[in-house]
Amino acid sequence: MQDSNHSNPIAPWQAMTMLALGIAIIFFGLMTLKVNARIVLAVDGAIMCLMACAFGIKYDEIQKGIKDTIASMLIAMLILLAVGVLIGTWMASGTIPVMVYYGMQVITPALFLPVACILCTLMSTLAGTSWGTLATVGVACMGVGEGLGIPLEAAAGAVCVGAFFGDKISPLSDSPVITATVTDTPLMEGIKHSLISTGPAYLVSLVFFFVYGLEFSGGSTAESATYVEILSTIEKSFNLNPVTLIPVFVVIGLIAWKKPTIPTFVAGIAVAAAIGMVFQDVSLKNMMNYMYSGFSIHTDSTFVDKMLNRGGFTSMLSTIGLLMTAAIFGAPLRTAGVATVLLDYVQKFAKNSRVMAFSVMCLHTLFFMITGAYYVSYPVIGSMTKDMFPKYGLERKNLMRTMLDTGTGLAPLIPWSTTGSYTASTLGVANIAFLAFAPMLWLSIILSAVYALTGIGMAKIKDSGNNSAETVPAQAELARE
Repeated sequence: MQDSNHSNPIAPWQAMTMLALGIAIIFFGLMTLKVNARIVLAVDGAIMCLMACAFGIKYDEIQKGIKDTIASMLIAMLILLAVGVLIGTWMASGTIPVMVYYGMQVITPALFLPVACILCTLMSTLAGTSWGTLATVGVACMGVGEGLGIPLEAAAGAVCVGAFFGDKISPLSDSPVITATVTDTPLMEGIKHSLISTGPAYLVSLVFFFVYGLEFSGGSTAESATYVEILSTIEKSFNLNPVTLIPVFVVIGLIAWKKPTIPTFVAGIAVAAAIGMVFQDVSLKNMMNYMYSGFSIHTDSTFVDKMLNRGGFTSMLSTIGLLMTAAIFGAPLRTAGVATVLLDYVQKFAKNSRVMAFSVMCLHTLFFMITGAYYVSYPVIGSMTKDMFPKYGLERKNLMRTMLDTGTGLAPLIPWSTTGSYTASTLGVANIAFLAFAPMLWLSIILSAVYALTGIGMAKIKDSGNNSAETVPAQAELARE
């Protein structure tokens, strides 16, 4: 099978050599040398480009692949910049400080984690966006959690579980819509089926948050000095007028009405800037400086300063650098047709539906980790593998579920993915740091793997009978046409 992106198909051994070396360099650079991920990916990408050229791929095609990959991330980069500016203006306007102030008084430390998770779940499900949830309710929850003495990693885990549960199961979300489209699956039917892995994983996460939260049942007393310090400092530093919450309703309303993300965030920025200048006495010059460099305040509390001095255009530049180096690494592998070679192996060695389903799941996971964007991996892997499932007697909604688990669900944990870098930058917590506190993200992947390997929970085509779980149906050749 030849990749349409280039005229000189590389041999399978060449593709596997590129892939193995590329992955080895990443692990060596990040785990052993502990070098910045941007440099590791850039060096790895340069090596992949050299190998692709040595194997007969024209450099012009590789360069075009890098250009196309970065171009596909352009909107995400613009959203990142908008989020940085939004956080800076929401801090300056008092929007986030007010949410933190009242949130700390309403939510007890013991209940913070499950409440934060549920709030983010409702926001993400109703609005259909994990990114919008992280930038609004998520940032506020992080501030409340820090004020209540909750570890930032645990707070980030609760926020992520809620935000990405909604992203995976909301019919308003891009992820289910895209996966349903590329797999030819009815949207609501596919969402319902995805709950067999996402649902139990989410419930386990909620139980974990309730149990783990009991450790902080005495937090308000033990942390009384810090608790009072935060509330009193915010009260003295900001005009706690309910009007400052208007930007929240503006953004949530526009997201709920499915307005484009960038104009929505720009509206939230504009409203917050106006409120900040009127109610917080911030000059136009200072407000614009906050938009660029992030909000800056110097109070008598270093804890409050650390909590509120965030955001700004520049705060997202390192994340954008990460995305660009990820494109430099992934583009040569895509252009060389590595995914096509892997698919050939799957078709050759998958003797029954269980091996096929698990192999496709691994293929999508690997391709997503290479590209760092499920907007790329969904259409590529989905279009290539969707017809394999009926051949093995399985409904295509199984593919939709596994791609959601290994794409949208996995994305927050991969530092160089668009979503992973956005999550870490917005919440201020490293991806690996909140991994243990976000069970749903990885538990749903484990459940999908178990379902694939055992056949349990795999929706079968009714006409294919009981043999579909073990062997390729007799009509495979007809379906292949």
